[in-house]
Amino acid sequence: MKVLIIGKVWPEPDSSAAGSRMMELIDAFQSQEWEVVFASAASDSEFAFDLNAIGVNKTSIKINNSSFDYFVSELDPNVVVFDRFMTEEQFGWRVAEQCPDALRILDNEDLHFLREARYQAWREGREFDNRDLFNDKAKREIASILRCDLSLIISEYEMELLENTFGVNNSLLHYIPFMLDQIEEKGVSNWRAYDKRNHFISIGNFLHEPNWNAVLYLKEEVWPLIRAELPEAELHIYGAYPSQKVEQLHNPKEGFLVKGRAENAKEVVSSARVLLAPLRFGAGLKGKLIEAMQCGTPSVTTGIGAEAMHGDLSWPGFVSNDPKEFADYAIELYTNEDLWKKKQNNGKDIVNHRFDKEGHVVKLIERIKALIENMQSHRQQNFIGSILQHHTVASTKFMGKWIEAKNRNTD
Repeated sequence: MKVLIIGKVWPEPDSSAAGSRMMELIDAFQSQEWEVVFASAASDSEFAFDLNAIGVNKTSIKINNSSFDYFVSELDPNVVVFDRFMTEEQFGWRVAEQCPDALRILDNEDLHFLREARYQAWREGREFDNRDLFNDKAKREIASILRCDLSLIISEYEMELLENTFGVNNSLLHYIPFMLDQIEEKGVSNWRAYDKRNHFISIGNFLHEPNWNAVLYLKEEVWPLIRAELPEAELHIYGAYPSQKVEQLHNPKEGFLVKGRAENAKEVVSSARVLLAPLRFGAGLKGKLIEAMQCGTPSVTTGIGAEAMHGDLSWPGFVSNDPKEFADYAIELYTNEDLWKKKQNNGKDIVNHRFDKEGHVVKLIERIKALIENMQSHRQQNFIGSILQHHTVASTKFMGKWIEAKNRNTD
């Protein structure tokens, strides 16, 4: 088996949850001894994972360039994974033309149109409504889902949304959250004790708008309430790619310290007593909250932050959308050692019961193999997808060729 992954960017597992998620998928494919090739049109990044070091062939490709056609035809993969729907829009029709027998899989990461709809509602200062979902990005993203043979959905909430609100057939969807190693008792014994930890922490890639918004919310509404009760406490803000507007929030007198990129995210999360994640919009699963669970660091977050994370299990901390209540919970968790220990253990249960790597990998591989064996009948049942594929190829193909010809004449 040969798997081609076409990435929007080169994976940076130390910078974002999306990067960690991609590495989990690569690991799942390699566990079957499948050959993995990762291609991207993005520029190289100094923080990108060294794919060659783990036996993944790294290849640079070009957008709107027929050189990709020759590349993918010669590679002749059994499976092609598109990282985000924008990548499928760019390269899906080329893959369908050159490798019609390759299984096409879309890894959504999260539903971009859901994130966009929630952001728009927040900007307008009103409650999110399902009517907000019917935006242009939803049309693009769901069209991409229908054109592919399978879409990997990271959240149960988003699975339900696609099936019940948009009528996407379950045969085109596969629920696959984070795939994590079990937290054993030995790992728990290595967690730092309550009295060996200090301060609060917030962490998240600043290229991701919900993270920047959460930090601003902390600065303006939540942290002043906490600091008034805990004048010696500090809030350490970590995240990759901080802009000047982020760094300008740094204020040692207020205990609000912008630290920038963390050399070792697990180390800084493990050293903190409480993680704060007051996310007001977004989608998918939150890597920062998973990391906190793995480090035994209780957290306070919002309904958006905890969405689809814990199921029927108790949260390892508190969940609140009200800034005053959020701050009160944070103070209580920070100062009450018995409560802190009780909440800490909830994180282990969530990771072990909901994100078990072994179980999710088995289901994913079985699904892929079954689809490859029954690809013709599977595609016949998805006739709407075939229609979209036909018309998309017609329109996108000639637009791409026009751009390529224009670029060639410019050069």
